[in-house]
Amino acid sequence: MCYLNLDPCTEDRSRGRDIHIYDVNDRDTVLGGLILTNGITNANFFSMVEILVLFTSSFELRDEDDTKIERNDSQLQPGKYYITAADPFSVNNEPWLLRTISHTTGTRVKPFCAATRARDRRCVISGNGYDRGITIPPEKGEAINSVQNGLLLRTDIHELFDMFNISINPDDNYNIVFFTRDANGLAGKCLDKNFRGNLQRPVDQVLRWHFRQAALANMRDAGEPRFEHDFPSGSDIVGDILHGPKAAGRMELELFNRLVAQVDVWGVSSS
Repeated sequence: MCYLNLDPCTEDRSRGRDIHIYDVNDRDTVLGGLILTNGITNANFFSMVEILVLFTSSFELRDEDDTKIERNDSQLQPGKYYITAADPFSVNNEPWLLRTISHTTGTRVKPFCAATRARDRRCVISGNGYDRGITIPPEKGEAINSVQNGLLLRTDIHELFDMFNISINPDDNYNIVFFTRDANGLAGKCLDKNFRGNLQRPVDQVLRWHFRQAALANMRDAGEPRFEHDFPSGSDIVGDILHGPKAAGRMELELFNRLVAQVDVWGVSSS
């Protein structure tokens, strides 16, 4: 997805976790975890575990007192949780999609930005004013520039969304899920009904994809790295990337995005 308007952030995603997940048969090895925020219910947690872990049979979650956790709307409590299942299971090794901050400048995205602002008129998460599943084509360009692939977001929330620190779960009443500390009091709220009823909004498949990526990025093992994007003037950008995690994939994305930004700024047409 693309978002309309980063502070540098390389913080370990596992730092500050108060939810830890284990195999009941191996209580010393952490499979993953979560920073607990408002609105994460037992049912939400079950759905996240089903993204994190590949099961071949039904499973249960039990707490440190060996009490079975029910899949209900009760608020999840901090602590250690143990997975029990009749058959073996494994942590999902599905690749996490490396991404950089989305750009909103240039001639190609102007119609996309205008259409998204006209539709939403405010940040759809905070409420502050100002080719999959896409059925409304853009005025020009690829399907990624369709209004159905955009959300109008406040700048700081845009940053959180791009880094998979927050997401929207379309299978839980469009619940806004924070995978990091919530400084805005927005965790657990839901997108309003007017937005959800708008036929031009992002389709559920797109929101579902982002939520899945956010769960994998934040919950699996120690979590995926967060990258520096706002390099200070005079920085050795190439050196910093090459000496950091996932260097090859990140370099490819950085070069591609910077090339695209230059093409757009100078008005070179694209097909």
